[in-house]
Amino acid sequence: MKNLHVFITVIACVTICNLVHCDTSQGLSDEQKIVAMTILGEARNQGQAGMYAVACVIAERSISWKKTPKQVCLKKFQFSCWNENDPNRRKLPHLLNTKEGQYAKALAINLNKLNRNYIKNADHYCHISKNPYWSYKTILKNGQRIKTPIKPLLVIGKHKFYKLR
Repeated sequence: MKNLHVFITVIACVTICNLVHCDTSQGLSDEQKIVAMTILGEARNQGQAGMYAVACVIAERSISWKKTPKQVCLKKFQFSCWNENDPNRRKLPHLLNTKEGQYAKALAINLNKLNRNYIKNADHYCHISKNPYWSYKTILKNGQRIKTPIKPLLVIGKHKFYKLR
């Protein structure tokens, strides 16, 4: 059932793109390029389901933080592909011309039409092998502070998704 939901969501995004005559080869706005490059830098190896999920996080943060998608993407230390020492950073513009780039551009163009329920309105994610500081909460038990992991809302590909705000 979960796979069917993923498939339907991905098909819906592609259909939206086709319905609005989305030609991703035409010039994108600067904001759309930043969003598409962020999706590619973070999830190009996660298939369409993973790329859709990252796009949904960008959309969710944009709405809840009251920031533009570009501001969300470029906020320091939010998306590792934009970190100065990340090897993906210099590859980002070239990735727009790949097969995955076409899909990322379609997602960027249709960012406000994505179904954020697909990721249960998650606003954070990380690789399944990572446990960043924000993926823990501190509880008080018998007078002692104990760090316990926050349970992810869902896992898509190799990313765990969380709702922190």
